[in-house]
Amino acid sequence: MPIQPPSKDTEEMEAEGDSATEMNGEEEESEEERSGSQTESEEESSEMDDEDYERRRSECVSEMLDLEKQFSELKEKLFRERLSQLRLRLEEVGAERAPEYTEPLGGLQQSLKIRIQVAGIYKGFCLDVIRNKYECELQGAKQHLESEKLLLYDTLQGELQERIQRLEEDRQSLDLSSEWWDDKLHARGSSRSWDSLPPSKRKKAPLVSGPYIVYMLQEIDILEDWTAIKKVGPLLPMCPALQAWEFSAHQGSPIFSPGSLDRSWLTSPLAQGGPGRRDF
Repeated sequence: MPIQPPSKDTEEMEAEGDSATEMNGEEEESEEERSGSQTESEEESSEMDDEDYERRRSECVSEMLDLEKQFSELKEKLFRERLSQLRLRLEEVGAERAPEYTEPLGGLQQSLKIRIQVAGIYKGFCLDVIRNKYECELQGAKQHLESEKLLLYDTLQGELQERIQRLEEDRQSLDLSSEWWDDKLHARGSSRSWDSLPPSKRKKAPLVSGPYIVYMLQEIDILEDWTAIKKVGPLLPMCPALQAWEFSAHQGSPIFSPGSLDRSWLTSPLAQGGPGRRDF
């Protein structure tokens, strides 16, 4: 295949490529020049900036020192003012003029008054309770005393009534026995009565009328003896000692002499209410 000669387009393209290369080279040279000038300007500006920075730093330090000095002065002034205010408030509190003291004090005083009133009312109630309790105790003691008095009165009254009844029974028995003894004495005496005798033949009454019996026993022993005598009343005529006593009494001689009356007969079956016992 035969070789064809290059066409016109190919030549034009090669020419354009060469021109472009030349232009690029020129641009690179211009950029290098520009970058060099910028570097020089930056170096000059950096030297100026360092001086400016140092100047500004010194100014800032001086301003900061001034501010610190002013702050310390203001702080000291504020401290003195606060201290003076606190001292003034303390004086007002000591004189009871400070509102921070008077207002809570008023509330406390009001609370104190209320509590005093409540305590007074509570005290009154407590006194009423104690008074009522005392009155109840006193009333109970009085009622107990009255009941004990009534019980004692009833007991003593019953005992006295019993003793009175026993004395009445003894008196009636004594009256019956004395009548019986009078009948016995008159039956054993002369047929003439005391009133039928002339006054010249009547014996004069002794200065000391008798008979008298001196009791050396207790009351309960006397009552027991008297009860035993009442039981053996119908059997008295059968006792020789009592017959001798009747004769002596009729003659006006002493009734008893030591050892003249033997009491062994009181313990006999007849005296104890055995066979042959007769009651009035």
